[in-house]
Amino acid sequence: MGDKWGRWSAASVSVLLGASLFGAAIAYAQNVGATTSAEISAAEAWAFPQFPPLSVLQAPPPHPQRLVHMAGSTRSYTQAQLVAGAPDWFPQDHPAMPEIILHDHKPARHCAECHLVNGAGVPATAQLMGLPKAYILEQFAAFRAGQRGAGGPRTTQDMAKEARDVNDADLQLAADYFSSLKFVPRTRVIETASVPKMRWNFFVQVPDKSGTREPIGARIIETPVSFNDYQYNNDRTAYIAYVPPGSIARGAVIAAKGVRAAPACESCHGANLQGAGIIPSLAGRSPTYIVRELILFRTGKRSNPQAAPMRMEASQLSINDMVAVAAYAASRKP
Repeated sequence: MGDKWGRWSAASVSVLLGASLFGAAIAYAQNVGATTSAEISAAEAWAFPQFPPLSVLQAPPPHPQRLVHMAGSTRSYTQAQLVAGAPDWFPQDHPAMPEIILHDHKPARHCAECHLVNGAGVPATAQLMGLPKAYILEQFAAFRAGQRGAGGPRTTQDMAKEARDVNDADLQLAADYFSSLKFVPRTRVIETASVPKMRWNFFVQVPDKSGTREPIGARIIETPVSFNDYQYNNDRTAYIAYVPPGSIARGAVIAAKGVRAAPACESCHGANLQGAGIIPSLAGRSPTYIVRELILFRTGKRSNPQAAPMRMEASQLSINDMVAVAAYAASRKP
Protein backbone atom coordinates (compact mmCIF):
# COMPACT_ATOMS: atom_id res chain seq x y z
CA MET A 1 0.00 0.00 0.00
CA GLY A 2 2.95 2.36 -0.42
CA ASP A 3 2.88 5.69 -2.20
CA LYS A 4 6.42 5.00 -3.40
CA TRP A 5 7.31 1.39 -4.02
CA GLY A 6 5.51 -0.62 -6.68
CA ARG A 7 7.19 -3.94 -7.40
CA TRP A 8 4.42 -5.90 -9.12
CA SER A 9 3.66 -5.49 -12.80
CA ALA A 10 1.79 -7.40 -15.49
CA ALA A 11 5.09 -8.82 -16.72
CA SER A 12 6.21 -10.11 -13.32
CA VAL A 13 2.84 -11.71 -12.64
CA SER A 14 2.97 -13.39 -16.04
CA VAL A 15 6.40 -14.85 -15.31
CA LEU A 16 5.29 -16.16 -11.94
CA LEU A 17 1.95 -17.61 -12.96
CA GLY A 18 2.43 -18.55 -16.58
CA ALA A 19 0.43 -17.21 -19.49
CA SER A 20 -2.78 -19.10 -18.81
CA LEU A 21 -2.89 -18.32 -15.11
CA PHE A 22 -1.99 -14.72 -15.85
CA GLY A 23 -4.98 -14.46 -18.15
CA ALA A 24 -7.19 -15.86 -15.42
CA ALA A 25 -5.73 -13.41 -12.92
CA ILE A 26 -6.43 -10.47 -15.25
CA ALA A 27 -10.00 -11.66 -15.82
CA TYR A 28 -10.51 -11.97 -12.07
CA ALA A 29 -9.09 -8.50 -11.44
CA GLN A 30 -11.36 -7.04 -14.11
CA ASN A 31 -14.32 -8.79 -12.52
CA VAL A 32 -13.39 -7.31 -9.14
CA GLY A 33 -13.38 -3.84 -10.69
CA ALA A 34 -16.63 -4.42 -12.55
CA THR A 35 -18.53 -5.76 -9.57
CA THR A 36 -17.44 -3.18 -7.02
CA SER A 37 -18.43 0.10 -8.68
CA ALA A 38 -21.79 0.02 -6.89
CA GLU A 39 -20.02 -0.86 -3.64
CA ILE A 40 -17.71 2.10 -4.06
CA SER A 41 -20.66 4.44 -4.51
CA ALA A 42 -22.27 3.00 -1.38
CA ALA A 43 -19.00 3.35 0.56
CA GLU A 44 -18.70 7.01 -0.37
CA ALA A 45 -21.93 7.63 1.57
CA TRP A 46 -20.20 6.77 4.86
CA ALA A 47 -16.53 7.40 4.05
CA PHE A 48 -16.86 10.85 2.45
CA PRO A 49 -17.91 13.66 4.82
CA GLN A 50 -21.27 15.24 4.16
CA PHE A 51 -21.79 18.97 4.56
CA PRO A 52 -24.42 20.19 7.02
CA PRO A 53 -27.84 20.92 5.52
CA LEU A 54 -28.68 24.55 4.81
CA SER A 55 -31.18 24.60 7.67
CA VAL A 56 -28.38 23.86 10.14
CA LEU A 57 -26.03 26.44 8.63
CA GLN A 58 -28.76 29.09 8.83
CA ALA A 59 -29.63 28.38 12.48
CA PRO A 60 -29.06 31.34 14.84
CA PRO A 61 -25.51 31.17 16.24
CA PRO A 62 -24.85 31.15 20.00
CA HIS A 63 -24.26 34.47 21.70
CA PRO A 64 -20.77 35.69 20.69
CA GLN A 65 -19.73 36.32 24.32
CA ARG A 66 -20.82 32.90 25.56
CA LEU A 67 -17.83 31.21 27.20
CA VAL A 68 -16.83 27.69 26.22
CA HIS A 69 -14.80 25.45 28.54
CA MET A 70 -13.17 22.09 27.95
CA ALA A 71 -12.60 19.37 30.53
CA GLY A 72 -8.96 19.22 31.60
CA SER A 73 -8.09 22.58 30.06
CA THR A 74 -7.36 25.77 31.99
CA ARG A 75 -8.37 27.88 29.02
CA SER A 76 -11.73 29.23 27.93
CA TYR A 77 -12.88 30.94 24.75
CA THR A 78 -15.87 33.00 23.73
CA GLN A 79 -17.96 31.97 20.77
CA ALA A 80 -16.59 34.99 18.92
CA GLN A 81 -13.01 33.85 19.55
CA LEU A 82 -13.83 30.34 18.34
CA VAL A 83 -15.26 31.74 15.12
CA ALA A 84 -12.23 33.97 14.60
CA GLY A 85 -9.59 31.26 15.00
CA ALA A 86 -8.77 27.79 16.24
CA PRO A 87 -8.57 27.22 20.01
CA ASP A 88 -5.43 25.92 21.66
CA TRP A 89 -6.92 24.02 24.58
CA PHE A 90 -3.73 22.26 25.65
CA PRO A 91 -0.66 24.34 24.76
CA GLN A 92 1.47 22.10 26.96
CA ASP A 93 0.94 19.26 24.48
CA HIS A 94 3.01 20.78 21.67
CA PRO A 95 5.97 23.08 21.02
CA ALA A 96 5.66 26.66 19.83
CA MET A 97 3.90 26.74 16.49
CA PRO A 98 4.32 28.98 13.45
CA GLU A 99 1.73 31.70 12.99
CA ILE A 100 0.09 30.02 9.97
CA ILE A 101 -1.14 27.23 12.25
CA LEU A 102 -3.37 29.57 14.28
CA HIS A 103 -3.90 32.65 12.09
CA ASP A 104 -4.96 33.25 8.50
CA HIS A 105 -2.37 34.63 6.11
CA LYS A 106 -4.78 35.80 3.44
CA PRO A 107 -5.70 34.28 1.11
CA ALA A 108 -4.52 31.16 2.97
CA ARG A 109 -6.52 29.97 5.95
CA HIS A 110 -4.86 28.77 9.14
CA CYS A 111 -4.00 25.06 9.28
CA ALA A 112 -5.67 24.40 12.64
CA GLU A 113 -9.07 25.30 11.22
CA CYS A 114 -9.26 21.83 9.69
CA HIS A 115 -6.29 19.90 11.12
CA LEU A 116 -6.32 21.25 14.73
CA VAL A 117 -3.36 22.87 16.45
CA ASN A 118 -1.44 19.61 16.84
CA GLY A 119 -2.32 18.15 13.44
CA ALA A 120 -4.53 15.49 15.02
CA GLY A 121 -7.22 16.23 12.45
CA VAL A 122 -10.71 14.74 12.42
CA PRO A 123 -12.10 11.85 10.34
CA ALA A 124 -12.91 14.31 7.55
CA THR A 125 -9.34 15.65 7.32
CA ALA A 126 -5.81 14.31 7.24
CA GLN A 127 -3.91 13.65 10.45
CA LEU A 128 -0.72 15.64 9.82
CA MET A 129 0.80 14.92 13.22
CA GLY A 130 3.98 12.90 12.79
CA LEU A 131 3.87 12.58 9.00
CA PRO A 132 7.27 12.76 7.24
CA LYS A 133 8.02 16.30 6.10
CA ALA A 134 8.91 15.10 2.61
CA TYR A 135 5.54 13.34 2.34
CA ILE A 136 3.65 16.48 3.42
CA LEU A 137 5.50 18.55 0.82
CA GLU A 138 4.90 15.90 -1.84
CA GLN A 139 1.15 16.00 -1.22
CA PHE A 140 1.09 19.80 -1.32
CA ALA A 141 2.80 19.62 -4.71
CA ALA A 142 0.13 17.17 -5.89
CA PHE A 143 -2.68 19.45 -4.70
CA ARG A 144 -1.07 22.44 -6.40
CA ALA A 145 -0.68 20.52 -9.65
CA GLY A 146 -4.33 19.43 -9.69
CA GLN A 147 -3.32 15.80 -9.09
CA ARG A 148 -5.26 15.72 -5.83
CA GLY A 149 -8.50 17.50 -5.04
CA ALA A 150 -9.83 17.68 -8.59
CA GLY A 151 -12.69 15.39 -7.61
CA GLY A 152 -13.94 13.45 -4.65
CA PRO A 153 -15.18 15.00 -1.41
CA ARG A 154 -15.50 18.75 -1.00
CA THR A 155 -12.84 18.69 1.72
CA THR A 156 -10.14 17.64 -0.79
CA GLN A 157 -11.22 20.39 -3.17
CA ASP A 158 -10.87 22.90 -0.34
CA MET A 159 -7.38 21.57 0.34
CA ALA A 160 -6.40 22.00 -3.30
CA LYS A 161 -7.33 25.68 -3.08
CA GLU A 162 -5.49 26.03 0.24
CA ALA A 163 -2.33 24.50 -1.26
CA ARG A 164 -2.39 27.13 -4.00
CA ASP A 165 -3.06 29.97 -1.53
CA VAL A 166 -0.40 29.26 1.08
CA ASN A 167 3.04 30.72 0.44
CA ASP A 168 6.17 28.57 0.33
CA ALA A 169 7.65 30.01 3.53
CA ASP A 170 4.53 29.18 5.56
CA LEU A 171 4.34 25.75 3.94
CA GLN A 172 7.88 24.93 5.03
CA LEU A 173 7.20 26.13 8.57
CA ALA A 174 3.98 24.14 8.83
CA ALA A 175 5.58 20.99 7.42
CA ASP A 176 8.48 21.32 9.88
CA TYR A 177 6.06 21.76 12.77
CA PHE A 178 3.66 18.91 12.02
CA SER A 179 6.40 16.43 11.10
CA SER A 180 8.21 17.15 14.38
CA LEU A 181 5.26 16.03 16.49
CA LYS A 182 4.86 12.51 17.82
CA PHE A 183 1.66 10.91 16.57
CA VAL A 184 -0.81 10.10 19.36
CA PRO A 185 -3.63 7.73 18.34
CA ARG A 186 -7.07 8.48 19.74
CA THR A 187 -9.30 6.00 17.91
CA ARG A 188 -10.48 2.79 19.57
CA VAL A 189 -11.49 0.06 17.11
CA ILE A 190 -14.45 -2.13 18.09
CA GLU A 191 -15.67 -5.11 16.07
CA THR A 192 -19.44 -5.43 16.10
CA ALA A 193 -22.23 -6.80 13.93
CA SER A 194 -24.56 -3.89 14.69
CA VAL A 195 -24.08 -0.19 15.30
CA PRO A 196 -26.15 2.74 16.50
CA LYS A 197 -28.04 4.34 13.65
CA MET A 198 -26.02 7.38 12.64
CA ARG A 199 -26.60 10.81 11.14
CA TRP A 200 -24.13 13.36 9.80
CA ASN A 201 -23.52 16.40 12.00
CA PHE A 202 -20.88 18.86 10.81
CA PHE A 203 -18.78 16.39 8.83
CA VAL A 204 -18.82 13.57 11.40
CA GLN A 205 -21.22 10.72 12.12
CA VAL A 206 -23.05 10.81 15.46
CA PRO A 207 -25.65 8.44 16.94
CA ASP A 208 -29.23 9.20 15.97
CA LYS A 209 -31.42 10.33 18.86
CA SER A 210 -33.77 7.40 18.26
CA GLY A 211 -31.26 5.02 19.85
CA THR A 212 -31.98 2.33 17.26
CA ARG A 213 -29.30 -0.02 15.94
CA GLU A 214 -28.71 -1.43 12.48
CA PRO A 215 -26.37 -3.98 10.82
CA ILE A 216 -22.91 -2.58 10.19
CA GLY A 217 -22.56 -4.24 6.79
CA ALA A 218 -19.39 -3.40 4.87
CA ARG A 219 -18.84 -0.11 6.68
CA ILE A 220 -16.67 1.65 9.19
CA ILE A 221 -18.57 3.96 11.50
CA GLU A 222 -16.23 6.39 13.24
CA THR A 223 -17.76 8.71 15.81
CA PRO A 224 -16.44 11.03 18.52
CA VAL A 225 -16.86 9.85 22.10
CA SER A 226 -17.90 13.42 22.93
CA PHE A 227 -19.48 15.57 20.25
CA ASN A 228 -18.83 18.59 22.45
CA ASP A 229 -15.08 17.90 22.26
CA TYR A 230 -15.32 17.49 18.50
CA GLN A 231 -17.36 20.61 17.74
CA TYR A 232 -15.03 22.86 19.72
CA ASN A 233 -11.84 21.50 18.13
CA ASN A 234 -10.50 19.74 21.19
CA ASP A 235 -7.23 18.27 19.91
CA ARG A 236 -7.56 15.43 22.45
CA THR A 237 -10.92 14.30 21.05
CA ALA A 238 -11.30 10.52 21.29
CA TYR A 239 -13.12 8.42 18.69
CA ILE A 240 -14.69 4.99 18.44
CA ALA A 241 -14.48 3.19 15.10
CA TYR A 242 -16.99 0.37 14.71
CA VAL A 243 -15.87 -2.26 12.17
CA PRO A 244 -17.36 -5.58 10.98
CA PRO A 245 -16.52 -8.73 12.97
CA GLY A 246 -13.28 -10.38 11.81
CA SER A 247 -12.01 -7.23 10.08
CA ILE A 248 -8.85 -6.85 12.13
CA ALA A 249 -7.68 -10.44 11.62
CA ARG A 250 -8.48 -10.32 7.90
CA GLY A 251 -6.74 -6.98 7.55
CA ALA A 252 -3.66 -8.39 9.25
CA VAL A 253 -3.40 -11.08 6.58
CA ILE A 254 -3.73 -8.57 3.74
CA ALA A 255 -1.19 -6.28 5.38
CA ALA A 256 1.33 -9.10 5.81
CA LYS A 257 0.71 -11.14 2.65
CA GLY A 258 -1.21 -8.99 0.18
CA VAL A 259 -4.30 -10.01 -1.76
CA ARG A 260 -4.68 -11.01 -5.41
CA ALA A 261 -2.03 -9.07 -7.40
CA ALA A 262 -1.57 -6.48 -4.67
CA PRO A 263 1.62 -6.77 -2.60
CA ALA A 264 1.62 -6.81 1.18
CA CYS A 265 0.92 -3.40 2.71
CA GLU A 266 3.87 -3.95 5.05
CA SER A 267 6.25 -4.23 2.10
CA CYS A 268 5.98 -0.45 1.76
CA HIS A 269 4.50 0.86 5.00
CA GLY A 270 6.78 -1.21 7.21
CA ALA A 271 6.22 -3.78 9.93
CA ASN A 272 2.92 -3.22 11.74
CA LEU A 273 2.31 -0.40 9.23
CA GLN A 274 4.55 1.94 11.23
CA GLY A 275 5.97 3.67 8.17
CA ALA A 276 9.30 3.55 6.33
CA GLY A 277 11.18 6.68 5.30
CA ILE A 278 8.94 9.01 3.33
CA ILE A 279 6.16 6.42 3.28
CA PRO A 280 3.74 7.35 6.07
CA SER A 281 2.75 5.24 9.02
CA LEU A 282 -0.85 4.02 8.98
CA ALA A 283 -0.79 2.56 12.50
CA GLY A 284 -3.37 4.10 14.81
CA ARG A 285 -4.70 6.52 12.22
CA SER A 286 -8.33 7.16 11.28
CA PRO A 287 -9.74 4.10 9.47
CA THR A 288 -12.40 6.23 7.76
CA TYR A 289 -9.70 8.44 6.28
CA ILE A 290 -7.71 5.40 5.12
CA VAL A 291 -10.72 3.94 3.27
CA ARG A 292 -11.53 7.30 1.73
CA GLU A 293 -8.03 7.64 0.34
CA LEU A 294 -8.08 4.06 -0.99
CA ILE A 295 -11.28 4.92 -2.85
CA LEU A 296 -9.65 8.05 -4.27
CA PHE A 297 -6.66 5.96 -5.40
CA ARG A 298 -9.04 3.38 -6.88
CA THR A 299 -11.02 5.98 -8.82
CA GLY A 300 -7.93 7.78 -10.10
CA LYS A 301 -8.46 10.98 -8.11
CA ARG A 302 -4.97 10.83 -6.63
CA SER A 303 -3.02 10.97 -9.86
CA ASN A 304 0.45 12.27 -9.04
CA PRO A 305 3.21 9.95 -10.35
CA GLN A 306 4.26 8.89 -6.84
CA ALA A 307 0.74 7.54 -6.25
CA ALA A 308 0.95 5.00 -9.10
CA PRO A 309 1.81 2.04 -6.82
CA MET A 310 -1.15 2.88 -4.57
CA ARG A 311 -3.50 3.12 -7.53
CA MET A 312 -2.41 -0.38 -8.57
CA GLU A 313 -2.83 -1.59 -4.98
CA ALA A 314 -6.31 -0.09 -4.59
CA SER A 315 -7.42 -1.55 -7.94
CA GLN A 316 -7.08 -5.01 -6.39
CA LEU A 317 -9.03 -4.26 -3.22
CA SER A 318 -12.75 -4.71 -2.75
CA ILE A 319 -14.54 -2.47 -0.26
CA ASN A 320 -14.43 -5.35 2.22
CA ASP A 321 -10.65 -5.52 1.74
CA MET A 322 -10.32 -1.78 2.27
CA VAL A 323 -12.43 -1.92 5.42
CA ALA A 324 -10.37 -4.82 6.78
CA VAL A 325 -7.00 -3.18 6.08
CA ALA A 326 -8.15 0.14 7.55
CA ALA A 327 -9.52 -1.58 10.66
CA TYR A 328 -6.26 -3.45 11.16
CA ALA A 329 -4.16 -0.32 10.61
CA ALA A 330 -6.21 1.73 13.06
CA SER A 331 -5.88 -0.99 15.70
CA ARG A 332 -2.07 -0.96 15.59
CA LYS A 333 0.21 1.03 17.85
CA PRO A 334 2.32 3.66 16.04
